[in-house]
Amino acid sequence: MEPRQVKTAADALKIVKERGLSHVKVGVHDLDGVLRGKYLHIDKFKSALEGGMGFCDVVLGWDINDQLYDNVTYTGWHTGYPDAQVRVLPETCREIATEPGNLLFLAEFDGAAEALCPRGTLKRVLARAEKLGFEVKVGFEYEFFVFAETAFSIREKGYKNLKPISPGFFGYSMLRNSVLSDFYRDLLALCETMDMSIEGLHTETGAGVLEAALRVGDALESADRGALFKLYTKVLAQKRDWLATFMAKWSKDWPGCGGHMHMSLWKGGKSAFFDEKAPYRMSQTMRHFVGGQQALMPELLGMVAANVNSYRRLIPGFWAPTVSTWGVENRTTSLRVIPGSAKSTRVEYRVAAADANPYLALAAAVASGLWGIENQIDPGEPIKGNSYDKKHPAKWQLPRTLMEAAGRLKASKPARDLFGDAFVDHYAATREWEEREFRKAITDWELDRYMELI
Repeated sequence: MEPRQVKTAADALKIVKERGLSHVKVGVHDLDGVLRGKYLHIDKFKSALEGGMGFCDVVLGWDINDQLYDNVTYTGWHTGYPDAQVRVLPETCREIATEPGNLLFLAEFDGAAEALCPRGTLKRVLARAEKLGFEVKVGFEYEFFVFAETAFSIREKGYKNLKPISPGFFGYSMLRNSVLSDFYRDLLALCETMDMSIEGLHTETGAGVLEAALRVGDALESADRGALFKLYTKVLAQKRDWLATFMAKWSKDWPGCGGHMHMSLWKGGKSAFFDEKAPYRMSQTMRHFVGGQQALMPELLGMVAANVNSYRRLIPGFWAPTVSTWGVENRTTSLRVIPGSAKSTRVEYRVAAADANPYLALAAAVASGLWGIENQIDPGEPIKGNSYDKKHPAKWQLPRTLMEAAGRLKASKPARDLFGDAFVDHYAATREWEEREFRKAITDWELDRYMELI
């Protein structure tokens, strides 16, 4: 049996037995999109398949640096950090390309923790789409920088004077991808093995930066692929003493890293976005979907731009949007409508960066579009020309900091309807914590500017 043929618990046990495995890997994604997991003995794995398993709920109660939130109610010292229930998902079985023969299974939180689970949150949004009669198709695009550095050397250097795997601005370079063809070959092969096939892979404009477009698929499966692509790209790089980063913006001298999502709705096997006779071939459904995304983007941005660093990218002139706008084939807007055939008509959600949790970013993008359909929100006329040079209504302005975004999310009535009070309250608190942690830091810029002269 092949890993991607596994659909049931019985299938999972069969493939484990066929391979003679003593352990498999099981992991669950946290609020930042980081996969937390362990090697699990097959006896424990069998038990987990049958009745779930416990996983310390601190995974939902600490930040990316394992520091405990002090402002959440779901878990903390006041609850004693008990186990949360998780369910193992047999259908997510994958070959681990970097561990030949071994298998990976994803899990998601169950019980009370399901309300906070990133994958569970996306599933609730997709259930809403299904209730409206829609299937959601999505393709993720990721930009990422790769350095000829290790996890140790970047720290020893204080994150300065890092050596990229190639120098200078050189987008779509055949020279670079030919010289580094062994890495490209290994990454392409890894993604084929792990069922997150890359449709296109090329250098972007920047030193050591690449862009990978993952193939389009059903929304939940695409989010799984996006999350695993980020993890195993890092694994592959670090196994050759390189380091890949998906930070939104690691240096002021280079463009940020996008994590764009291309999406479309389908009904009865046909595109719900395509109308050959309509302006820009946009159906009324697509117009309302884009209208909802535009209207709610300022309120839901904290789910998409989820880190302090995310807001370093959202500046004019560096290929990232700054206002909730839409346009047709316009890369200066937050939402880029791409009119094409019935198969290819879609909207690109360009405000998202590579650092986003793919489950939550996609949940925000799809939920806001569905809200637009439910409330028949028309987006008006598209922006033509350079959106950065135009004056836009105040309601379209995006939050400028993570703290502001968290506040907008917490106050959003649509967010509470779309994702539930438990998720909004907990998640917004975690983003407030993140900015509080940042404000404790004294930056190199402050030392350089003030220490001697002020």
